[in-house]
Amino acid sequence: MKKLIITSLFILAIVIGCKTNTNSNNTKKLTLKFEAKSGSNVAGTATFVEKDGEVTLEAHFTGLTPGIHAIHIHEKSDCSAADGTSTGGHWNPTFKNHGKWGVGQYHKGDIGNFIADKNGNGSIKFTTDEWNIGSGDPTKDILNHGIIVHQGADDFTTQPTGNAGGRVACTGIIK
Repeated sequence: MKKLIITSLFILAIVIGCKTNTNSNNTKKLTLKFEAKSGSNVAGTATFVEKDGEVTLEAHFTGLTPGIHAIHIHEKSDCSAADGTSTGGHWNPTFKNHGKWGVGQYHKGDIGNFIADKNGNGSIKFTTDEWNIGSGDPTKDILNHGIIVHQGADDFTTQPTGNAGGRVACTGIIK
């Protein structure tokens, strides 16, 4: 009887241990800091969390001009240019036209717009199952790309950029 109890406890410990490891391996998180570009004073952070097949981006900014600003994922994680152009164009691994996320055609990097209040503070939260962190799938993996905050709003129609104006903040999506 003693051997049966010890064996049962051992099996239970293995099952619980496996469940704990699965849960902890199921979530990936990246926190990134933005650099000001184009002579702006913009600062901010972005956090990407991947859990249960979805990625959530939550970003917060200060130093923006009040109003609407576009935010996009760009091709490269290189923020070395003073104007942020070293990130290249929008990340578009599926070769679609620029547009509004979820409506017709859009780039995988076409996140959209957010509003900066009268004090220049703004934030955005965005969740999708069309991204992941570190899978290596070139049509979904956001690693080694960049995020750009633009001076103006994305009009969702002008090709290929949305006519969003200059690049005022940049960060690379890197581990």
